[in-house]
Amino acid sequence: MDKGGIRHVVAIGSGKGGVGKSSVTALLAVELRRRGHAVGVLDADITGPSIPKLLGLTGPLRDRGEGIEPAVSKSGISVVSSQFMVEDEQTPVIWRGPLVTRLITQFFGGVNWGKLDYLLLDMPPGTSDVPLTVFQTIPIDGMVFVLTPQDLAALIVKKAMNMARDLHVPLLGVVDNMSWIACPHCATRIELFGPSRVGKVAEEYGIPVLAQLPVLPSVSAAADAGRLEDERSPELAGLADAFTKAVDEASKGSVEML
Repeated sequence: MDKGGIRHVVAIGSGKGGVGKSSVTALLAVELRRRGHAVGVLDADITGPSIPKLLGLTGPLRDRGEGIEPAVSKSGISVVSSQFMVEDEQTPVIWRGPLVTRLITQFFGGVNWGKLDYLLLDMPPGTSDVPLTVFQTIPIDGMVFVLTPQDLAALIVKKAMNMARDLHVPLLGVVDNMSWIACPHCATRIELFGPSRVGKVAEEYGIPVLAQLPVLPSVSAAADAGRLEDERSPELAGLADAFTKAVDEASKGSVEML
């Protein structure tokens, strides 16, 4: 497939559920948009979509003859998701693998994305149909991996990292989510899940730690209310800085190899 007017296509995943991939994707999209970049999010988690809820969006999507028109958030983030295809947000999408993978390719090639600086793909858990389809059919520039401090999360994310590496997808960096929380009384940094393993994982794969994001009650409240675009923090700003640097370096490396 051709990227058309999209400069950078980046997948964000983990292999493991429950580590906050969708929240990190949405928060990164918000911060990139805040800096003036044209941003889109392809919600590739077909059976467990979260992006519309996080950004306060509802469907349905429409086709005006030039491809499916994405939904647009209040700050201007373009979004496509299977959530827009059902009338009720609690209605499950019960599809077999071939239908899921076909929808992924349609969401990329059949959507009128226009000109984007970044298209972020919010990946589902696992290392099967969807990531395989993304890696083999969509021209992605690299992948960011999200984990939490526990050993189990590090173990599972390595499976996804090995899959990406085996399929020649550049590993752009890792994000340690829910890494710590500030005490509400004294602001002491507390590691809720113990010491993080993110540094060892990054060192093992030779990639940078893009961010260590804290647990922020305000993020949970904003996500539940569909107002994630209101969130700001130094850690999110740092994530956007590190992300754009990693993407630029990967793109430069690809050009030098040609």
